[in-house]
Amino acid sequence: MSAVVVAGVGMVPFVKPGTGATYPEMAVAALKTALADAGVDYRAVQQAYVGYVYGDSTAGQRALYDHGMTGIPILNVNNNCATGSSALFLARQAVESGAVDCALALGFEQMNPGALGTQFHDRPDPFEHFGTVTDALVANTEIPFALRYFGGAGLAHMQQYGTPLSAFAEIRAKASRHAANNPVALFRNVVTAEDVLASPVMWPGVMTRLMACPPTCGAAAAILVSEAFARKHGLGTEVRIRAQAMTTDTPVTFEARDMREIVGFSMARDAANQVYEAAGIGADDVDVVELHDCFAHNELLSYEALGLCPPGGAAKFVADGDNTYGGRVVTNPSGGLLSKGHPLGATGLAQCTELVQQLRGEADRRQVEGARLGLQHNLGLGGACVVTLYERAA
Repeated sequence: MSAVVVAGVGMVPFVKPGTGATYPEMAVAALKTALADAGVDYRAVQQAYVGYVYGDSTAGQRALYDHGMTGIPILNVNNNCATGSSALFLARQAVESGAVDCALALGFEQMNPGALGTQFHDRPDPFEHFGTVTDALVANTEIPFALRYFGGAGLAHMQQYGTPLSAFAEIRAKASRHAANNPVALFRNVVTAEDVLASPVMWPGVMTRLMACPPTCGAAAAILVSEAFARKHGLGTEVRIRAQAMTTDTPVTFEARDMREIVGFSMARDAANQVYEAAGIGADDVDVVELHDCFAHNELLSYEALGLCPPGGAAKFVADGDNTYGGRVVTNPSGGLLSKGHPLGATGLAQCTELVQQLRGEADRRQVEGARLGLQHNLGLGGACVVTLYERAA
């Protein structure tokens, strides 16, 4: 088994739907940035894993062919919002196993405006079982399904622990302060918790518009290599993947009759625990986290799922400022999905890009001082969760 080095990362600035380039253009731009960052030629790449959610089959080939047609295996990946990190998971396995010495993980999304929805209406819905449980637990069937799932999960936390709506508003305000220092974030304007609470109401007492991430277009990429390949070609070896785990749903998702389980709480907890055990560390050892804040509610839930605070302790974690600079662990220094944006297939690799830059000390005004261990959490309903631990070499 080879140590896996993240030799290069790259991404394009995220934009609103309809305002940017096409998916092949974004993908090639992100790829070129990652190759230049790694210092390798595309011909050195032996396998490519390309993730996207809204696109036709072999869109990965369509994107990569614009940069070069080298005949390598190109695998298209779709795992909902965990697609980018699923591509990363496969690339990491290929390198770690010794099957290849250099692999590409690429993710992109060219999205449409508005809420997410299903594309095929003549066959069983992948969310059929999730919807059945949600219908039994949550009313408001007129609101978009993702808002209903994650809003319902946040509401369950509010009802059990007395979590105030202001806690979610504080998370969104924190995201905006972090994104203000990120030149590739979609939203760089700073908002206060009061601004968040005053934004249009999506679900009375549960969610306002600013607590939800926007549909976004973008692309990101990572070049993974073996340590031997890196040393042979004089590449940097500063950042490695120390541990990684992917989980999917277990019976508790539906049997618990809890909206937090519907949105992947146990998937995230189990993946994180596998990573901590494999790396021989605890959550307290992590310096910086990029987690899946598709809604402010899921960021709060993820603090507990990832072990950053005890069950029921997330509101205090937020109130004490333990989720930002000067606190216990900096979460989403990039601005997260809430402010950076959420192009579904690219999100996991954008998180990877941020953490690699943090561990190299290249994050400029976002830099987490002395960051050595970075944790990534990328979640897709339906479902899949990938948790990755990155380490700065001593």
